[in-house]
Amino acid sequence: MQESSSSPAAVTDDTLFDGRLICRQYRDGYRFSVDAVLAAHFVDPGPGRRVLDLGCGCGVIGLIVCFRHPDVAVAGLEIQDALADLAEENVRRNGFAHRFIVLRGDVCAMAASLPPESFDVVVCNPPYGGRDSGRLNRESQAARARHELHGGIEDFVRAAAFAVKNRGQVVFVYPARRCNALFAALQGQRLTPKRLQPVYSYPGADQASLVLVEARKNGGEQVDILAPLFVYQHGGGGYTPAMQALYETAPCSPR
Repeated sequence: MQESSSSPAAVTDDTLFDGRLICRQYRDGYRFSVDAVLAAHFVDPGPGRRVLDLGCGCGVIGLIVCFRHPDVAVAGLEIQDALADLAEENVRRNGFAHRFIVLRGDVCAMAASLPPESFDVVVCNPPYGGRDSGRLNRESQAARARHELHGGIEDFVRAAAFAVKNRGQVVFVYPARRCNALFAALQGQRLTPKRLQPVYSYPGADQASLVLVEARKNGGEQVDILAPLFVYQHGGGGYTPAMQALYETAPCSPR
């Protein structure tokens, strides 16, 4: 990790895939976590598809998707101008400007940003915290990204349903403890879960910490429950091999 203070807000340059992908982040602002990496790898767009990242932040999910799938086009929607600026910088620095655009807009007003059913895939790492959960500074960049100050899970699911084509793919990463709210919101928008993977902090943990869900617009009833993914080795030994591989995987070959 390399730190720079050349801009008014200090930033760090963080790398993935053995340094082949660079993601600049604000040192003291909102920073991506393993959640975004998990969501980006859960996306399986297929060649020539258009992918939308709702609430893209610094653009890390779209960057990973572009890196892993050289034949897809990506758009990121972000309401915070400072994060949208950073996402645009990351897009340029990684050479993806020809197929990754950043849109400035609100998930609660999707029609103002893009036409309906204009994407094959929508991916989202939405805010997890409720408006009144915990102590937070409502003016901070991190609080606005992590708490439902600009829309709750129903708003993000509704936005995904608006943007995705019929039979298109929608991917969410969300806390397992709140998965009932996610499933209810998906059902309300005719988004049917098709793949589900529980994510545990470590082997032997009593409960899953996250859930990865792929849904299809007007999809059938069949749901594939995948084997659990463990993030950390038991006893604090760093990432598991499966998690570490997500930071090192080479770009996917066109199918």
